[in-house]
Amino acid sequence: MTVEAPTVSVVMAAYNGSAFIRETIESLFAQTMPDFEIVVADDCSKDDTLAVLATIDDPRLRVVKADRNGGPAEARNLAMAHARGRFIAGLDQDDLCAPDRFAKQLAYLDTHPDAVLVCSTIVMFEGEKQRRDPYPDLTESDDIDWMMSLLNPLAWSTSMMRGEAARKLDPFERDAYRFAEDFDLYTRIRAHGRIGRIAEPLVRYRLHSGGASQAYEEGMIRAAGRVLAHRHAALFGAEAARAGEMLSRYAGASYPPPDAATLARCGAIMARLLETAPNNAFALESSRTIWWRMARSGLRVGHYGATDALRARPAFAGSAALLRPALLRDTAIGLARRARRLGARQSL
Repeated sequence: MTVEAPTVSVVMAAYNGSAFIRETIESLFAQTMPDFEIVVADDCSKDDTLAVLATIDDPRLRVVKADRNGGPAEARNLAMAHARGRFIAGLDQDDLCAPDRFAKQLAYLDTHPDAVLVCSTIVMFEGEKQRRDPYPDLTESDDIDWMMSLLNPLAWSTSMMRGEAARKLDPFERDAYRFAEDFDLYTRIRAHGRIGRIAEPLVRYRLHSGGASQAYEEGMIRAAGRVLAHRHAALFGAEAARAGEMLSRYAGASYPPPDAATLARCGAIMARLLETAPNNAFALESSRTIWWRMARSGLRVGHYGATDALRARPAFAGSAALLRPALLRDTAIGLARRARRLGARQSL
């Protein structure tokens, strides 16, 4: 007997997820749109993940076991190989879905036939503490595409894509971009249609010390840099790898530039990208915002002073007049931190 394919297949990689995976799956069972399956690929967990999954009695949950610990991309590829749905939804083992997540994303894809993937905003939480999405108003496809030329603005656990497009990716995710395999997927799926985003937090994104974004940040920065380098290879040539990593580290991961020269180089990279988007108001405004965010982060840790930052300022950053009070505060904070570091070194 042929079993009819569900509307949505959730692909989930599981590894040592016993602490949170039941709560995550229960958030799926609470969906207002019940026609889905959950395909969990266990990546050779060393804890009780499989035992926890075995206690969940619902035919919509299917568990497959990897032969070896191959990492999240290989586990998702294994889950994808067993997914039967017309739409594919991503979800990590520790995040929580709003009850209407699937209904709202399916409605979006139904009314946007040119879109192959839709994400949403998130609420980040750690215990009782919450943080808002860094890009709450990013919804237009062209704006999303521009932001993806600088950094990854999308959360994997909010992604839903058309199965037809997802199955054209070979492989679905690439382990060569481990810790940024989702960013690589978004960049490749652009060839098959547009990417949308719903300005509503349909997922609660859990922050904790065991999360990949906490434990493997350096690997994530380098992998995202390679995604950006590949995208910008034609524009930057031999300098693409360096440009990609700088964007990933200072624009994406928000590391403070170590000196004014690095800040200036980041501005030059962004200026080159802006040349490819003439008369794009969003590209200009978002680039201005990101550059000043980078500049101020370096000021606050004392890596350079306000005069150095202003000298490094690219033309697209515009006037600093409205930011002058903030820059003075940042400079004072940076000087205090620099003095404390100097005092600590002298006391050794």
